[in-house]
Order: sequence, then structure tokens, then C-alpha cells
Amino acid sequence: MTTQVDRTAGTAGTAEAAGVAGAGRAARAPGTVRRRVLVGAAALLMLTGGATIAHGAADGTDGAPAPDGGGHAAHSTGTGASTGTGAGEAGPVGGASRSGGFYMRADGVFSPPGSFVPSDALTYDTALVPAAARIEITQYADRTSHRVGTRLRGLVPNRAYGMHVHTSPCAADPASAGPHYQHRASATADPVNEVWLDFRTDRNGNGEAEARHEWGFRDGGARSVIVHDAQGGAGKRVACFTVPFSS
Repeated sequence: MTTQVDRTAGTAGTAEAAGVAGAGRAARAPGTVRRRVLVGAAALLMLTGGATIAHGAADGTDGAPAPDGGGHAAHSTGTGASTGTGAGEAGPVGGASRSGGFYMRADGVFSPPGSFVPSDALTYDTALVPAAARIEITQYADRTSHRVGTRLRGLVPNRAYGMHVHTSPCAADPASAGPHYQHRASATADPVNEVWLDFRTDRNGNGEAEARHEWGFRDGGARSVIVHDAQGGAGKRVACFTVPFSS
């Protein structure tokens, strides 16, 4: 980033008693002092971890999904490679939404707990979620629907994974993320009452999924997503990503 500051020196005045050495004040020609300040921004290498977050009002452009008029709970998975903007490549999000929607996207690169460069994306099993694998979480909400989506890159090819939204942030202990987020606490553990994002990777190790509901998150109730080694309601916790979900 370059910041430019212009400063202009005015005329000091006319010479007095010209030609007489040491007498009066010497005239100074008008001049301009131009100073440039260069600010270097050092970016963390994506291969060692990190996350980027973008927020905005969604209008169906700039990568934000447009409302589709849905409102029924649904769970869908994708098997193809991720398309569009991927993890670690968050672009600008903005624009007025006709439906008054909210859009959030968070990107992270997995690294083991205790890595030199801290990351909001942690892998607890590098055989299933390698270090430097990438994750993207999106959230869209308006008056009629709530959607959470995920895209992942660099996992084990042609493998099924489970994923759910959890109640607490990630930490070195996989259990720190708490239980699944539930719309109705202590009710059924299923894709209707919880946010399930089970997916299967393609031959390149990429996968994606989306969950849709007519309800949104309680304030502060959803804080992360957990990747499991098996699909369904349970499974070993193999990775975690802390996500700033909005209520």
C-alpha cells in the first residue's frame, strides 16, 4: 500500500537589500516538498495456515448467492470440484439485497494445533485432513431462508466425510468445539434440527455441501464446524474451523 502526502512550502518573502552580503533575509524560491510513505504489508503464507473473512449484504452478485424463495429444511451434497472463488481467495462482498439478506464467507487453511503460524482451521488427523488443505464456509440468511455451505480442497480423494456446525470455537482438544448446534435443544439429532454438511470428495480431493433451513442461529450459539471421519450424526473429529456465524 502506498500513501502519498503532499506538502507545499510557500514563498518566504522578497529579498531585502539585494546585493548586500549579510544584510536582510535572502529570498527563497517557492518549492514543493513531496514525501511518499510506503507501508509494506507482509502476508502469511497460505501453506502454513490462516483465515480470511468477508462480510456484506448479499444481492446475488459478487459471489453471494441470491435468495431462492426456499424455506424448507434440506441437505444436499456435491461431488464435483469446487468452482468459483475457493478457500483462501476471499473476494469483496457487498451490495444491497432485495430481500434484506446477510452474507458471510470465511476461508481457512488447515494446520496442526501448536503450529508456528496460528490458524482458525485445525487438523487433528493429517492423514484424513492434510496440513495445507483448505476450507470455505458461507452463510446466507434472509427473511425466509437460512443457508450454510462449505467447499473443501486437498482432502483424501474419493472419500466420504461428515461435517456439522458446533457450538464452541476450535482448540487443541477436539472436544473443545462442544456439541452440534441444535435449533431445538435436546431434540432430535438429524439434518432438520441441526446443520449437517456431509460431503464426498472427488478424485482431486475436493468436496462441497449445503444445508438449508427456515430457521437461523441464535446469537453466539454457532461458533465452528467440525469435520468427521464418517457421515451421519457422529464420528471421530478429524478437523475444526472456527467460523464467525451470524445470528
